Amino acid sequence: MTRKWNFPTLSSEEQRLGAELARRFANCSPISDLLVQRGITTIAAAEKFFHPSLRDLHDPFLMPDMDKAVERLNRAMGSKEKILVYGDYDVDGTTAVALVYRYLQNFYSELEYYIPTRYEEGYGISRKSIDDVAERGIKLVIILDCGIKAIDEIRYAAERGIDFIICDHHVPDAELPPAVAILNPKLEGSTYPCPHLSGCGVGYKLMQAFSISNGIATAELESMLDLVAVSIAADIVPMIDENRTMAYMGLKRLNSNPNLGLRAIIRTCGLGGKEISISDVVFKIGPRINASGRMQSGSEAVELLVARDAKEAARKSIEIDQYNKDRKELDKRITEEANTILEGRGEMHSPKKSIVIYNKDWHKGIIGIVASRLTELYYKPSVVLTLSNGLATGSSRSVQGFDIYKAVESTRDLLENFGGHAYAVGLSMKEENIAEFTRRFEEYVSANILPEQLTPQIDIDAFLTFSEITPEFVSTLRLFNPFGPGNRKPTFCTRRVKDFGTSKLVGRNLEHIKLELVDDTSGRVVNGIAFNMASYFDHIHSGRPFNICYTIEENKHQNASSTLQPLVKQIRADLE
Repeated sequence: MTRKWNFPTLSSEEQRLGAELARRFANCSPISDLLVQRGITTIAAAEKFFHPSLRDLHDPFLMPDMDKAVERLNRAMGSKEKILVYGDYDVDGTTAVALVYRYLQNFYSELEYYIPTRYEEGYGISRKSIDDVAERGIKLVIILDCGIKAIDEIRYAAERGIDFIICDHHVPDAELPPAVAILNPKLEGSTYPCPHLSGCGVGYKLMQAFSISNGIATAELESMLDLVAVSIAADIVPMIDENRTMAYMGLKRLNSNPNLGLRAIIRTCGLGGKEISISDVVFKIGPRINASGRMQSGSEAVELLVARDAKEAARKSIEIDQYNKDRKELDKRITEEANTILEGRGEMHSPKKSIVIYNKDWHKGIIGIVASRLTELYYKPSVVLTLSNGLATGSSRSVQGFDIYKAVESTRDLLENFGGHAYAVGLSMKEENIAEFTRRFEEYVSANILPEQLTPQIDIDAFLTFSEITPEFVSTLRLFNPFGPGNRKPTFCTRRVKDFGTSKLVGRNLEHIKLELVDDTSGRVVNGIAFNMASYFDHIHSGRPFNICYTIEENKHQNASSTLQPLVKQIRADLE
C-alpha cells in the first residue's frame, strides 16, 4: 500500500533549541533535530535520555492508594492470610503475575496464582472465580492487568470477605470498584508522573513500594525487570519516561542473565547468541507467551516464567512454541476467510470508514490478531467478532491517531462489557445487537475520523545523506534505543540516490531487492534491502535517480562485529 510521506517541520522555537543542541552533536547531524522532536531540548536532558538509570524511576508512593495497598499487603502477610495473585491471560497479565508471585515468594509462602481461561471464564473476574477463591479461604487478591471495571464482582467479593488490590492500567469509568486499593496511573485526578505504565509495570511499582516500606534491598526486584520489558514491548505502551527506563534495564537483563523461562523462550525461537531488541520481543518472544493464553491456558505461560528448573523451563517452552505454531495456522486461515468476506463486500472501495465483521465459528484467541491484520490491510478501524459463551465477543484495532476506545464507548448501551486503550479495545454484546452496533460504530467513526487518518503515512524524521552516516552518527543513534510508541525508530529520507550498478533481485520469487546505492554527496556505496519492492527494479536498474525512506538497521551478534544496512520502507521514482 502506497503511503503518504510526511516530512519534518520544526517550529522556529524548536529550531532555536535544536541549534543549541547541535553544538554538542556537531559531527552527528541530524541528532539534534531527532532529540527536539522528542521534547529533549537541553544537553542535560539529552544525557539523561541517552543514559537511563534506575535513579530515574518515580517514587511509587506518588501513585494514589499505594499506601493503602502496601498496608493491606503487609497486614495480610503479618496475619498469615492466604494471598492470590490473579491476572489476565495475555503477555502483560502473565508477566505481571509471574513478577509479583515470584518476588513475594522470597518472603511469604501462603501464596497462589491464578489465570482465568479465555474460553470458559473470559476476561477479568467472574462470580464463579470469586466463589472458588472464597472456598479456598483466600482473603486478599492482588489482581493485575484487569479489574478496573469489575464493580459488581468486587462488590460481591467484599460481601464474601475478600479484599482486592487492583493493579490495572486500562481506562477506568467514572464509578470505581469497591477495592481496598486501586493502583491505576490513569485514574482521574492522578498526578503520577508516568500515566502510561503497562499492567506489569503497575505490579512492579507495588513491589517497589512493598520493598521500600519493609526496608528490603532492591537488587532482587530489579533483576526482574526483564519481565517488565517484555510487557512494555508486547503491550505497545509508550516508550517514554520510566517505561523507557524499565525497558532499557530489562533489555540489559534479557541479554545478560534472563530468568529461566525467558531464557528457554529465547533459545526456542532462535535468539540465542544474538543481541535481543524490542523488535525481537514484539515479534518473537511476546507472541509465544501470548500463544499460551490464546490456544490453551495463560497459566502455562506463568508456569514457564516462574520456573526454577532449567529442564522444566525448556520442556514448557517447547510446548508453548507449538501453541504458537498452531496459532499461526489459525491466524492465517481466519484472516483469509475474513478477507474473502470483505472482498465480496467490495470493502477496498467502500465509502464506509470502519469495518465490523462477525463469524460465530472463529477462534476467540485469534480475533485480536485478525483485527490488527484487517486494520493494516484496509486502513480502517476494525472490529472482529465471534461467538463465545452465548455472546458476540470481539477485539477492535485502530489506525494511527484515532481513539477507538471512544468509538466503542459511544455504543456502550449495546454492550455487555468493554475495556482497553485508544488503539485496542475488547468488547462483548448480545448477537441481536451486532447490526445496530455496526451502524452506530460506523456513524461515530464517520463523524469523528479525519481524512488523513484513513491514509497510511510514513513520518520522516530527517533528511540524510550517505556521507552523514558516520560511525559516530550510528553510535549516537544507537543510544536512542529502546524504540516504541513515543520514541519510534527514526525514519530517514535520502533523495536522488542511484544504483551503483550491482543491485539485484533476491528471494524465492525474486520479490525483494538487494540494493547497492550511491548518492551525490560522496562515492560511498551503501548496501540496503527493500522487501517486496521488485516492481521498482526496472527503474532502479536503469540508473535513473529515485528517493528512498528507510530505517537504519544494525545486525549485531554477541561477541561479533555488526553489519549496518538501510531497511527501505518505500521507494519514490517520481522524485517528489
